[in-house]
Amino acid sequence: MQRALDLASLGLGSVSPNPLVGAVLVHDEKIIGEGWHKMFGGLHAEIEAINSVTKTELISNSTLYVTLEPCSHYGKTPPCADFIINKKIKKVVVAMVDPNSLVAGKGIEKLRNAGVEVELGILETEARKLNKRFLTIIEKNRPYVILKWAQTCDGFIASSLKATYEDKQISNSLSQQIVHKWRAAEDAIMVGMNTLIYDNPKLNVRYWNTNKQPLRVTLDERSSFIKSNHFFEGSQKSLVFNYSKEEVNDGVDFVKINQKDNIIEQLLERLREKKVGSILVEGGAKLLEMFLKTNLWDETRICTSPKSFGSGILAPVFQKPIDEEFFLEKDKWQISFNRPIGNEA
Repeated sequence: MQRALDLASLGLGSVSPNPLVGAVLVHDEKIIGEGWHKMFGGLHAEIEAINSVTKTELISNSTLYVTLEPCSHYGKTPPCADFIINKKIKKVVVAMVDPNSLVAGKGIEKLRNAGVEVELGILETEARKLNKRFLTIIEKNRPYVILKWAQTCDGFIASSLKATYEDKQISNSLSQQIVHKWRAAEDAIMVGMNTLIYDNPKLNVRYWNTNKQPLRVTLDERSSFIKSNHFFEGSQKSLVFNYSKEEVNDGVDFVKINQKDNIIEQLLERLREKKVGSILVEGGAKLLEMFLKTNLWDETRICTSPKSFGSGILAPVFQKPIDEEFFLEKDKWQISFNRPIGNEA
């Protein structure tokens, strides 16, 4: 099952809003086929694994290990449960039940009714952790939210709004690269309007190979609609939340929300409607504090640099326990989850 989980992770950034799924076919304790869900709308992991087998006569006497319950309904592809039954596979080992109401045990029931032995719950905690984005969409009805920022050792995220790019740069080149890797894994990136105005970020993936660019998102509380920066240049889709207009364009959409209601709840609801399964919020301080205050976040990734500013814009106040920690040269990264690891969704 661990091999199936490793395969499933290869789909990160390509399959949303679908789940990450891996599958391995085993005959006489040897892997004879394996596959994973590679892209949204593409073949499911079970089909990929079975189709990869060269000695097809072994399939019916093999065991299929799959990280998520095989689907039982027609979507963009036919039901995987039917395919497994037609291939006369006698045993299927499943890490976790699919919480999607279209499946939710129906795939397992269909297999068992056809005489297939089903074993359930192998590495379930690891499978849930892998699919934290998908589970958040299904169980929390909103995108998975990651808050990310870099801060100096004395607790500042910038010396001032108008400081030069070089003066604002806190993390090192390795940290910048891993941030671009993280960007490639999520559906959207969000920053506040001050960040757009004063930093003019591209909010794309440049330092990591990717087949897609994330949706760029901002909150324009002043309805200033400033368009003289990278955010509006049209190279990738952008979305502006504001209080005055709703408008769909080729490059930039404007989404109107109610200033008197919970802003973050509205943002996440509208993003879910647009099939955004995860969002990486990169600042500024006010926007990050809004997410923290409403407790509508799932994960923080905080980089602390040995640099010191002495004064400037303070980093968000964050006091949750640290779940993971690692160093990239002298940059210290700390990751916290808003619930126990293995139950992030």
